[in-house]
Formats: sequence, C-alpha cells, structure tokens
Amino acid sequence: MKLKLALAQINTKLGVVESNLEKHLAQIEKASKEKADLVVFPELSLTGYSLQDLAPTVAHRAVPEDLVFKRLLDASQDIDVVVGFVEEDLRNRFFISSAYLSRGEVSHVHRKVYLPTYGLFDEGRFFAWGDTTAAFNTRFGRVGILICEDFWHVSPPYLLWLDGADIFLFVSASPGRGLTSAPQLSTAQWVESINRAYASIFTSFVVHCNRVGYEDGLHFSGGSTVFGPDGDLLAKAPYEDESLTFCDLDLNQLHRSRSRLPLLRDERTALTQRELNRILNRDGSSSGR
Repeated sequence: MKLKLALAQINTKLGVVESNLEKHLAQIEKASKEKADLVVFPELSLTGYSLQDLAPTVAHRAVPEDLVFKRLLDASQDIDVVVGFVEEDLRNRFFISSAYLSRGEVSHVHRKVYLPTYGLFDEGRFFAWGDTTAAFNTRFGRVGILICEDFWHVSPPYLLWLDGADIFLFVSASPGRGLTSAPQLSTAQWVESINRAYASIFTSFVVHCNRVGYEDGLHFSGGSTVFGPDGDLLAKAPYEDESLTFCDLDLNQLHRSRSRLPLLRDERTALTQRELNRILNRDGSSSGR
C-alpha cells in the first residue's frame, strides 16, 4: 500500500485566520489535484505563532458547527488534512492543537504537551498543557501527531511507538537560530538529526512539516522532511520558501524494516514501567504535568 503525502510548508499572517484559511483551502485543492492522500500543515498554521494575548480572539473548536472548520471538513472529503490551530475547550482554556480531518470528520485532535518557557519562548503564559499522547487509526494505518517541543522530548515519540503508530506526524513553527557551515541553521540541523534517529529507532515513517517566513522578529526556516523506517531521507522541502512538497510512502517498508530489526517486538515495556515506578517513588512524586 502506498500513501502520497503533501507537506504544505507555508507562511501565515499573524492573527488573520480568514486569510490563512484561504491559503489552506488553495493548498488542499492543489494537493488534491496531484492525487495526494494526505496534506500536512505546520503548527498554528491557521493563526500564526506569536499570538500571546491574541490567542482568545483566534481560537476555534474542531467541530462542524465552527465556520472555519466547516470549510476545512468539506475540503477533507477526498483528501486527509492535518491543520494547526488555537483550540478553545468548554472550560475556556486555550491549547496549541493540531487536528486530523478525514472524509468530512475530525479523526483526532492533539494538544501540545510540552510548552516551552525558556529563551525566546513563553507559551506557558498563554496556553494550557495537553495531557495525552495517543496514536489513532486512519485509512492508512495507525498515526500519531506531535507538536514542536513535544518531539524534542523522547517520551512522546516513545509512547506513540508503543501505542502502535506507524507514521509520526511532527508539526512545528520552530524559530531558526544558530549559524553553522551547513546550509541550514543549527536548530534545523539538530531537528533533522533527531527525526532521522526516531525513524531508525522506532522503524517508522517520520514526517516533519515546519513553517517559513518572518513574524514579530522570529525567523522560520522551513526545511520540512520525511524519513523512512530505515532512517533514509525520502523528501525535503526547501529552506526559506513556501512549498508544497510531495512524497510517496511505501507502507510495506514498515514490515521489511521491522522484520530486519524487530525492536518493537522485543521492547520490554513491563521493565520500563517498573523502572519508572522505582524512579518516581524514589523522587517522591512526578512533576504533575
């Protein structure tokens, strides 16, 4: 079985949801004309990143009654879509979220688990923490979504792997920083290295869609990638420019890679659970987040 993937590496207008929505619909239509099965957009693709106090004004709910999501759900009848947005829950909390839309329905919503509050980041002041990392079923197999800082920590990808994810969808609005002699910034180089490592260790497809452009003094460099379950680079979007990058995933490669390297089969989860309990009991308690 093959999956034709489209990485919609876009720039967004900060706080202008309607304009960003039109760009989404145009990219979805273009991907659909190329017979893509799934199109993936970056973190907060509907809103822009540096929202701060704007968050409540751009928040939406991934339901058919929401006018923005109604149009996106209509567009997902023939092509699956992953879209980034600010989500407001029924308790009026706000989350950095990504929704997986398929055949006019919401299949899954992931709320960002790790909110960085170091360096230039201050997400914890304006957003609530997600508290679930779960894989879910799609017509292409089992999939997991993580948002930016989530995949800089090893535990969320590990949990998705144990939960049966064959395809990891990593989305980000990652500000680039740090110069190197390579064509990419040092942060981009580091992210590409860990994504390749995740693909190899978890013998899964790792898809990363990052945004481009400048916003409120931040620089987003793009460079979206797809790695196969052997750690091979399958596709790479350009740095700095908006692009719609296509990649064909041969899902049968999962079986070949896992037969050669049966890491998931041999993973000792009971040992991991026991040792985590020992560490947490020794330290008194977890952080609670």
